[in-house]
Amino acid sequence: MNSNNFPKFFENDKYIVSEKVAILKFTNSYDVFDSFGNMIGRVKQNMSAGHKAASLFIGKSMMPFHFDIVDLDDNVLVSISRGWTFWMSNISVSTGGQEIATINQKFAMMKPRFHINDINGQQIGEIAGNWHAWNFKITDNSGQEIGKIDKKWNGVFKEGFTTADKYQVEIDQAVKEDTQKVVIVATAIAVDMILKEAQ
Repeated sequence: MNSNNFPKFFENDKYIVSEKVAILKFTNSYDVFDSFGNMIGRVKQNMSAGHKAASLFIGKSMMPFHFDIVDLDDNVLVSISRGWTFWMSNISVSTGGQEIATINQKFAMMKPRFHINDINGQQIGEIAGNWHAWNFKITDNSGQEIGKIDKKWNGVFKEGFTTADKYQVEIDQAVKEDTQKVVIVATAIAVDMILKEAQ
């Protein structure tokens, strides 16, 4: 992925992620907005009928998952998936059918961490924080903070948009618009869904 085909979706520095609430649902889905309240995309979980049936008997923490970040035209920008697991998850991030990064999920009580690695296994970032307080810090491979995930609202979303199923992702403006930013933003946007599947 280069500057010539860099998806417009990832040109933002702030993303508001709002879960779509439904009764008796098998899959998770979210709407994504920019800092002005304009909807710019969605996060959608894909699950086969067999997978849905199996989820009635097998814990989600063990089962595979697959979800896509799509734009308003339903074009898939990034896919995040995991195979069967019995402990800590290894998650694949891909675009255009090609893997561009992996996520190694690590837990320490209520303080989950995600190591984000490039295709060569080199760590390019980490997301870590407190799930109960829903406060996460995003750092690069040198430990420098480059973003955050939280529920501290301001601007257009300050009033009437503060329930537990909505959060915001902020990325430092200095982060270059390249594959690394795509991976970090995609992981940050999907963190709620990843953690839900780990329960």
